Amino acid sequence: MIDNAILATAEALLQRCRDAKLMLATAESCTGGLIAASLTAIAGSSDVVDRGFVTYSNEAKHDLVGVDMALIAAHGAVSEPVARAMAEGAVARSRAGIAVSVTGVAGPGGGSVEKPVGLVWFGCARRDGPTVTVSHIFPGSRTDIRRATVAEALRLIGAAI
Repeated sequence: MIDNAILATAEALLQRCRDAKLMLATAESCTGGLIAASLTAIAGSSDVVDRGFVTYSNEAKHDLVGVDMALIAAHGAVSEPVARAMAEGAVARSRAGIAVSVTGVAGPGGGSVEKPVGLVWFGCARRDGPTVTVSHIFPGSRTDIRRATVAEALRLIGAAI
């Protein structure tokens, strides 16, 4: 699942974080740790990667990164407010200066008219700056959606450095 293009992006991103003296964290739902795995596949990444939170369940989102259960009840786990809270919670509960979050519907089931298979919400929070959120609807299989999500998460971190 972690292809050479993702590894090359991760390696370049780690160097940019080193240059900026930024540690990073991830808060992942639909990717189940693949973003952190992509980053930590690079030797020496421990000087940049502080931690990864796998927040697959709503309870994990609450327990690990402090997402308010009322927020999830009001908007659903796959939403802009939850992605924002996940990213901000990852920064707050780590030594990281930047964190990325992902929450989505990877399929093949679980989608709806409002939240179709392939919808992923991203959050990117900086300790010293604003939080950016964005959503995408990725086509393809579960594997395709998760791979595209990892690539976009790495791109989003890079854009925030």
